[in-house]
Amino acid sequence: MANGIASAQRNILHPVLLAWLVAGTMDITGAIVTSAWHGVPAVRILQSVASGLLGKDAYAGGASTASLGLALHFVMMLAFSFTYMLAYGRYSLVRANALFSGTLYGIAVYALMNAVVLPLSAFPHHLKYDAAFMATGIATHILCVGLPIALIARNYLRAT
Repeated sequence: MANGIASAQRNILHPVLLAWLVAGTMDITGAIVTSAWHGVPAVRILQSVASGLLGKDAYAGGASTASLGLALHFVMMLAFSFTYMLAYGRYSLVRANALFSGTLYGIAVYALMNAVVLPLSAFPHHLKYDAAFMATGIATHILCVGLPIALIARNYLRAT
């Protein structure tokens, strides 16, 4: 089994890139769709991501800061995909059940973003964490981030 783990660690590029694109696309789409229900346009969501770097000035930047927000989102998603693939190669608990570990990973990503990344960034808003807001955010991160990454890892790395 040690050779299988070493092989999985060497062969993670393809699943990392696939997970990055799939989960990155699903997550930002989920954010845009759920925000649209509240009347928030897609450009504003992408500018909100950029505001983590630029602060409130991101909202005055139009398409350029929306593009920056999209790029930043995908950079973060690449890090999340890579981290999970490394964990998959190293820890049997992660490999044991993709649905369970993917669910936990989605929750962990949500917690990291809201408890660490947002507070340390220049994001200019104070979010109200009511039950509906949190449930939507956690569900989105489970369904659009954790599970796709875990299922891609399982499908591409279990046989290596």
